[in-house]
Amino acid sequence: MYKQIVGTLGYILSPDRKDVLLVRRCARAHDHHRGKYNGLGGKLEPDEDVQSCMRREIWEEAGIRCEEMELRGTVNWPGFGPDGENWLGFIFLVTRFTGTPKSVNEEGTLGWHPVATLGSLPMWDGDRYFLSLVFDGDSRIFHGCMPYEDGKPVGWSCTRM
Repeated sequence: MYKQIVGTLGYILSPDRKDVLLVRRCARAHDHHRGKYNGLGGKLEPDEDVQSCMRREIWEEAGIRCEEMELRGTVNWPGFGPDGENWLGFIFLVTRFTGTPKSVNEEGTLGWHPVATLGSLPMWDGDRYFLSLVFDGDSRIFHGCMPYEDGKPVGWSCTRM
């Protein structure tokens, strides 16, 4: 039987829409994501929908409240986790928020980075396949599948609706 961990991943835009808030995962010695930059998010809890999960995760990780966000897409990551777990991620773009983001959380440091230069940051190799779809302004939602083996993507397919 194929089982998945369901999670959310959010990219928070600055008010001028030029920068995105990312976490640099550096706080935990044995973090599977250590040293990488990533959006904010996490696992879906049994009593919540994906939008509620995204709002909760951003509150917990950044200390801000999502006022407006849009689902940009989904990605199926079979074999992604440290033990080869299968993940299904709902990817959001947060376009308006209230509050001042934290500069640090239990996973690492948070900071604003220009959207135009995201590709130069250390991140999961696979993120480079879908990040442009998050920020391209196309109103269609994308749905991707990116199998992983030994911590590396071995394929990418994507459709838009």
